[in-house]
Amino acid sequence: MIESIEDVNNVFKTELYYLEWAFTILFTIEYGLRVYATFPRSDKYMTSFYGIIDLVSIIPTYISLFVPSSQYLLTIRGLRLLRVFRIFKLTQFFGELEILIRALLASRYKIGVFLLAVVLFSIIIGSVMYMVEGAENGFTSIPKSIYWAIVTMTTVGYGDITPTTDLGKFLATVVMLLGYGVLAVPTGIVTVELSQAQKGDIETVCSECGQENHLNEAKYCHSCSASLEI
Repeated sequence: MIESIEDVNNVFKTELYYLEWAFTILFTIEYGLRVYATFPRSDKYMTSFYGIIDLVSIIPTYISLFVPSSQYLLTIRGLRLLRVFRIFKLTQFFGELEILIRALLASRYKIGVFLLAVVLFSIIIGSVMYMVEGAENGFTSIPKSIYWAIVTMTTVGYGDITPTTDLGKFLATVVMLLGYGVLAVPTGIVTVELSQAQKGDIETVCSECGQENHLNEAKYCHSCSASLEI
């Protein structure tokens, strides 16, 4: 019975192998026709976003002939699914994606400072819990106590380490309550920046000196003259 299953699997793999090469050849022909159709400006297509995806999606199959381990690169072909955006006329949503990226980039400094404060608080509360609970209650080291603080603050709560003393439970309660703020603050920051980006008046912050209050059409920082392009 096992041998018959193995035979079926081998046949199935062989069929998939031939099917793989059939699709690769079709994609190669398509790529060649696209290059031919755009001649003499074929370089414009070949260096375009979709042109690079078309090329990258067919290369792994040919590389697998010489480098067997490169078969894992075949998953790159999934990038061709991006052409679905063209088929269903969904390219308009790339504008929405640009707004989201601008909002995330504009809020990166604020979120960075906030995360730094969270890390420092986790180190402090973890160290305190290590002194309060001790190794006999599972807090065997400061790094492990910091791990408990992060898990508790992010409301994950694995439960592998739990405080047993009254003071430790009180500190855990404080960390749990602060955990809601940890989740809410970054969301609020990104929401504000996203709202400003949709209005077109997103505040540009210089990546070199951190100067704010630039004009919307400004390309260079008025303080250090660094480029403001994101």
